[in-house]
Amino acid sequence: MKVPPSVKATIDSLFKDVIRAKVYDVAIETPLQYAKFASKRLQNRVFLKREDLQPVFSFKLRGAYNKIANLTMDQKKKGIVACSAGNHAQGVAMSARSLDIPATIVMPKTTPKIKVASVERLGGTVLLDGDNYTEAYERALTIVKNESKALVHPFDDPLVIAGQGTIAMEIIKQAIRDTYYDTRAIMEPAGALAMAGANKWVRENKISAQNLAVVCSGANMDFNQLRFISDRAESSEKLIAIQIPEQPGAFKQLYYDLAYSNIKNTPRSITEFSYRYAARAKAYIILSFGITGPEDASTVLRLLKINGYEIFDLEGNEMAKLHARYLGGGRASLDDEVLYRFAFPERPGALEDFLNFVSDEQRAVPYNVTMFHYRNRGSLENSVLVGMQIAKTDKKDLEHFLDQLGFDYFDETRNLVYNQFLCENGI
Repeated sequence: MKVPPSVKATIDSLFKDVIRAKVYDVAIETPLQYAKFASKRLQNRVFLKREDLQPVFSFKLRGAYNKIANLTMDQKKKGIVACSAGNHAQGVAMSARSLDIPATIVMPKTTPKIKVASVERLGGTVLLDGDNYTEAYERALTIVKNESKALVHPFDDPLVIAGQGTIAMEIIKQAIRDTYYDTRAIMEPAGALAMAGANKWVRENKISAQNLAVVCSGANMDFNQLRFISDRAESSEKLIAIQIPEQPGAFKQLYYDLAYSNIKNTPRSITEFSYRYAARAKAYIILSFGITGPEDASTVLRLLKINGYEIFDLEGNEMAKLHARYLGGGRASLDDEVLYRFAFPERPGALEDFLNFVSDEQRAVPYNVTMFHYRNRGSLENSVLVGMQIAKTDKKDLEHFLDQLGFDYFDETRNLVYNQFLCENGI
């Protein structure tokens, strides 16, 4: 494809700006690190450009400093203004401090405290305004108009672009050897989208045996937001809803059909179960299980359908991820129901041992599971909430067996929350 002269002139000019860019007074040349596991999974040679090692944990420092360093003396005296809710704000603040220039950073009122504190720690004056980026940006433009401050835009500025472009210069220098010009593909989706972008690009274009470079940025969020990210990132588990007969033994049968769906004949990890008895012929369970990739997930779902289960794929279902997985069930009217909370050891087979115990066929009347909530959270032990129907005279027998099982347990049958929200015949 022939490049129009005007576009070629712009590219040539930008290339010269990249070469002349002033970034290394504050930024460092970050390493290009080979990602062994990602390379194996994607069947390409994947490299990570470790911009998370920058002083502000992001490449945004490069563009911000290059823009500010190229301002006139008069502009520097008047100060600068920027609008950002994250990495750009920190890059501007650090750059301004190093050049002894006053910087005002407009951030939305909803900005997490960790981001505000980081900007203030780097010497920036934070102004919280607006409920979103658009409203905050309008305030920044008002400051530019009324106070004649220079605007440092996060991306729509040739000098900012040139500063970020020094990443490409470093990658070329670091990767010039081997067969770079024949095989390398370089992508730079911002922040945490980098690896997701690589995954999607490789999958959709059926790319293999190539070299890929991905730019990394450090996490820029409050710690309690990590659960939101982990539930949405490409992961090694699949979330579904599944229908089973509402009858004793069905819960255990589902476990076996799912846990032993692995063609390698090794138990598959069950990472989540959410179930509550309902007075109808069918029960619905929200669960997640370990997978090695999309093809493995498709194989499991196909096998479950062959075994007669009705399945609802919850991939991408925000309500399920945010709410339904925690709200499964409701109040049930059951005689002789008891509720126990267990500390399950996170080891293969722990859930299977428990299900074998409650459905022991040698017992005159096997215990019927009426509630089950379990979520693997990566700790050595995880709390599991289990409801069972047993005769009152069997409770001592139950606790005797629980002692033998070796799990720490707590009787929650008289718990206020259980009786008010989960039990129709509460205390």
